[in-house]
Amino acid sequence: MRKFGLIGFPLGHSFSKKYFTEKFEKEGLSNCEFELFEIPSVGELKKVISENPTLEGLCVTIPYKLEVMPFLDEISPSAKQIGAVNCIQFKENKLIGYNTDFIGFRDSLAGWLGEERPKALILGTGGASKAVAAALDDLGIEFQFVSRSGKANAITYKELTQRPEIMSDHQLIINSTPLGTFPEIESMPAIPLDQISKDHLYYDLVYNPAETAMMKTVTEKGGRATNGMEMLIGQAEAAWKIWND
Repeated sequence: MRKFGLIGFPLGHSFSKKYFTEKFEKEGLSNCEFELFEIPSVGELKKVISENPTLEGLCVTIPYKLEVMPFLDEISPSAKQIGAVNCIQFKENKLIGYNTDFIGFRDSLAGWLGEERPKALILGTGGASKAVAAALDDLGIEFQFVSRSGKANAITYKELTQRPEIMSDHQLIINSTPLGTFPEIESMPAIPLDQISKDHLYYDLVYNPAETAMMKTVTEKGGRATNGMEMLIGQAEAAWKIWND
């Protein structure tokens, strides 16, 4: 039996478990299974591996995307650049780390934008924002980080309000924060709503609910908006491709 799984803590509802279980059933892969490994410390990865000798690959979620890196034998160049791993391949007695969040987001965004390459605002400076930035770099899209508190490489939401030319010059807005996620579905990033126009494109990494409050606001003003479901599917399929390489 080929075995794959997910490590993280806590896991609760897992997209990966549901997605891969349904994928295996749909594609008749009766020799494959996907398990959840809820470990309270990343150090227990060694125990997971020793107790599951047929493991061929793992997904990695919060809070171990960074912490897992010292446990790996190799890390892909893009994952090194991003500073996070969300996929581990077991190959020739080695653990090799990749970042498929980057792949999923890049491919999804490129398909959504078509030939357009507008300047972008990345809302948030957490782990997800690093994969977003790497993807924008790869696509040749200029970007600016936005954070609640002033950081060396980021402007604040207050500056967006005070300098309307920033919003008009950056027509792609990417939410890499959890704001708007169920059950806090009314929460929104603090961007100035009066500056959103029909020319704005809003990509929300949130996928539950399917339409966030901010997505709805953008579309009501004539702009376009999409959620993170396609990215999520894309990163899962990228992991599957890596595991079968």
